[in-house]
Amino acid sequence: MNSVEMIDIVKQYPLVRAVDHVSFSLGQGEIHSLLGENGAGKSTLMKILSGVYTRDEGEVTIFGQQIGDLTPKKAQELGVAIIHQELNMCQHLTVAENIFLGREKTHAGVLSSKQMNEQAAAVLGRMNIQIDPETVVGDLAVSKQQMVEIAKALSQNAKVLIMDEPTSALTSKEIDE
Repeated sequence: MNSVEMIDIVKQYPLVRAVDHVSFSLGQGEIHSLLGENGAGKSTLMKILSGVYTRDEGEVTIFGQQIGDLTPKKAQELGVAIIHQELNMCQHLTVAENIFLGREKTHAGVLSSKQMNEQAAAVLGRMNIQIDPETVVGDLAVSKQQMVEIAKALSQNAKVLIMDEPTSALTSKEIDE
């Protein structure tokens, strides 16, 4: 059984059809690369899979469950995480707060910064990234912010990880890490 199946997906904008009857499937343990020119619809297709955009036509099945309208929250609940090409960071929040944004750790209804910092440090450590979880994201270089974005996706224990050019803002050393 495929983990993900997208059949005859269409996304139409007023003046352009960004995705035109595209089908895509992904099995467990597989790695796929979507290649094409700018404007070919690669990012649009992945944003449909992650719930950022709504498809106009077609079917999406994730882990055997046919999906109606997919939202980012629903995609996350199903185990789909995306690392966007463009950064989606809250510049005034810490690294840990960004990693757990929308999934904040609490204890007795109070935000548990300690728990978030510890878990963020663990994820960053697994990536061999030396970033203090208490650092304000806006104080980091863009390349380090991209690493935080990757850490955020990895912290979700996703079953499907979508990377939309995640290394475009990284140095060769950071890519190797």
